[in-house]
Amino acid sequence: MYRLNADQQKIVDTVRKIADERVAPHAADIDQTGTFPRESLRALADAGFLGLTVPKEYGGLGEGLRTMTAVLDEIAQRCASTAMVYKMHLCGVACYAAKPGIAGPHLRDAAAGRHLSTLAWSETGSRSHFWAPISQAQSVNGHLVLNADKSFVTSAGEADGYVVSTRTAGGTAPTDTMLYLVLREDAGMTTSGPWNGLGMRGNASAPMRLTKVRVTPDRALSDQSQGFASMLQTVLPVFGIGNAAIAVGVCEAAVASTAAHLTGKGFEHLNSKLADLPNLRARLAQMRTETDKARAHLTAVLDAVESGSPAAMLMILESKAAGGDSALQVTDLGMKACGGAAFAKHLSVERNFRDARALTVMAPTSDVLYDFIGKALCGMELF
Repeated sequence: MYRLNADQQKIVDTVRKIADERVAPHAADIDQTGTFPRESLRALADAGFLGLTVPKEYGGLGEGLRTMTAVLDEIAQRCASTAMVYKMHLCGVACYAAKPGIAGPHLRDAAAGRHLSTLAWSETGSRSHFWAPISQAQSVNGHLVLNADKSFVTSAGEADGYVVSTRTAGGTAPTDTMLYLVLREDAGMTTSGPWNGLGMRGNASAPMRLTKVRVTPDRALSDQSQGFASMLQTVLPVFGIGNAAIAVGVCEAAVASTAAHLTGKGFEHLNSKLADLPNLRARLAQMRTETDKARAHLTAVLDAVESGSPAAMLMILESKAAGGDSALQVTDLGMKACGGAAFAKHLSVERNFRDARALTVMAPTSDVLYDFIGKALCGMELF
């Protein structure tokens, strides 16, 4: 699928086994109760996968975007909430790895399964325009003081490290920003209630408030006033491609659940299966085709990034939007094909349907991405 080499495929095979044995059994309960997927994450941590992209010199596996994509695809097929929490951890790790002199100990802890990271970017005042925080750091007696209302933080209150965005102290432009590492034990961070979303119900995506959080300048995870550049260059590839990989995994889960239903259930009085109905077979075929197209596009994005193609950044933007749209289409077809059994939540298709919706509204939303892509194609400034 993703043209992995033998070593990469071995890693993915290991993750698949863990996902089958220790992630999938919790997925339905995580969705029903909105519980953070601690057991699933512990399984990944125990096997060293919190260090999947941590450089080898810090004890990690040192893998790149291609292996990450295949791993997230596998996890998302079993539990999209776990995959989303894991993806956001990998985004945080990317920031750590860009500044190993500062974050080296946390890289080692992640590789050892002792540190979960995430991003704290979106703010109430700028909504899905996560690149333009309203909050602004203040320089006080050699410290930076952070006050911010973050609107949606995956793993809120659960992560050990938060990559927090804020305007540079004294800066005036919306993109004159910094990224700082804030740790769970730092005073002044509070989570505003539990997450109770339509989809991705286990990812603990809740508002967080930073009130007079004090960090030293050496907690900076970006160069001076270069937080925006770090967002685009360091995090966006992991975030966008990772989101698309989760979308493909959700598609694959919906295809498998729908196929099992159509071939396993039927009309006893007619001695026939649901799969005997050509309209239902056609919907399943559309689901399979769209899933394969989404995975092929994602593979093309990986090829562009690894080859240094000038189109790579545009294709990264495309990846999240395209993957999200595929997940919407595939899961909608699955709900139609499975009918009442899906609406009654007898199948994973209904959970896949809701998780797909969560993928598209996560900032930057599909609408924002299509605007960016259109601007780029017209030769216009994106920001």
